[in-house]
Amino acid sequence: MEAKKIAPEHTAVRVALWRALHVEIDPSPHVLIDELGAKLVAEKDWRGRPDMNPDFSKSMRASVVGRARFIEDLVQEQAPAQYVILGAGLDTFAQRWPEVASRLQIFEVDQPGPQAWKQKRLAEIGLATPETLHFVPVNFETGQSWWEQLKVAGFNPKKSSVIVSTGVSMYLTKEANLSLLQQVAKLAAGSTFAMTFMLSLDLLGSEERSIMEFVMKKAKESGTPFLSLFSPAEMQSMSSEAGFTKSRYVSAGDLYQKYFAHRSDGLNAGSAEGFLVAQT
Repeated sequence: MEAKKIAPEHTAVRVALWRALHVEIDPSPHVLIDELGAKLVAEKDWRGRPDMNPDFSKSMRASVVGRARFIEDLVQEQAPAQYVILGAGLDTFAQRWPEVASRLQIFEVDQPGPQAWKQKRLAEIGLATPETLHFVPVNFETGQSWWEQLKVAGFNPKKSSVIVSTGVSMYLTKEANLSLLQQVAKLAAGSTFAMTFMLSLDLLGSEERSIMEFVMKKAKESGTPFLSLFSPAEMQSMSSEAGFTKSRYVSAGDLYQKYFAHRSDGLNAGSAEGFLVAQT
């Protein structure tokens, strides 16, 4: 298998490096402390990358660390029996929170190649892989069922779970998003699904709309077009249709008040992305 087919996705690398950049250049207290992803990447002179420019990346690294902190807080508050990360990329929750990881079963779902690369790098740099961490390789390109592979890895649908999906919904059709919601809604009562989604362009201010249109143009040119944008009401209605008993919308403004309002450096995510938090 060619190296380029087993390396992590460019987006996963970028997210890992933005997390580390936050620790390196933004003042304390840090919203999220995660430099392990950058150690996995081990990219020489990564600070010199254009997408790591402190000013250029400011809102994007704020968005990345804000949503990651929200999810990790949610997992620790809910204290589920199982934690599933869809499209796990270079997530390092299990390594950074060993005590929490020892109390729940963690399932990282990702493409086989990038996941094998990550496991190899974890071993190379001496990062522990606890017994409670399960890697779930799923070949999405061939239509392999992530749900079935999850159960093969030991996931128990009858136990309370938190399942998360960040930065994925916009690449799926609305039908595929509904199918995902319907699948997760079958979980044991009291389980939680948290997913990010991009807001419809008409809900954004002119400056943010221009930025989003540029991002969408670049995504289309790279072969990964945005297929779905939502209003909060539409997303909550879809979760209800899928079978969730209740849901709430967590806006970028909510995350700002929770994690950034006290800061004096102006670090703040844009308002184009929000969270659906739905419960069975």
